[in-house]
Amino acid sequence: MSTIMRIAALTTVVLISCATTGADEAEPKGRIGSGERLYRAHCTLCHGGDGKLGLNGSKDLTLSVLTRAQMIEQVSNGKGAMAAYRHVLTAKEIEAVVDYTRSLGKAR
Repeated sequence: MSTIMRIAALTTVVLISCATTGADEAEPKGRIGSGERLYRAHCTLCHGGDGKLGLNGSKDLTLSVLTRAQMIEQVSNGKGAMAAYRHVLTAKEIEAVVDYTRSLGKAR
């Protein structure tokens, strides 16, 4: 991948990360949960809708062996090319994203 494409992809991730999510709004029954909505807003660019995309070196989330606590730590503080989300999402939102992400592996 060219340097320009990498910069464009990283810029897109940063812009998506800064988007407001409205996660404090109550979720009506039968609608997508806040974890899924947040995942779609912040994670699908690199991880894909099913967690398997692997763009920019991201991991296949369906194969993760990390504990819930380790995943919360990684989403909060980032790792490698993955941005830290502790200043973007609340602790409750990070937990919701992690819980949704963990459900992707169970859908195998």
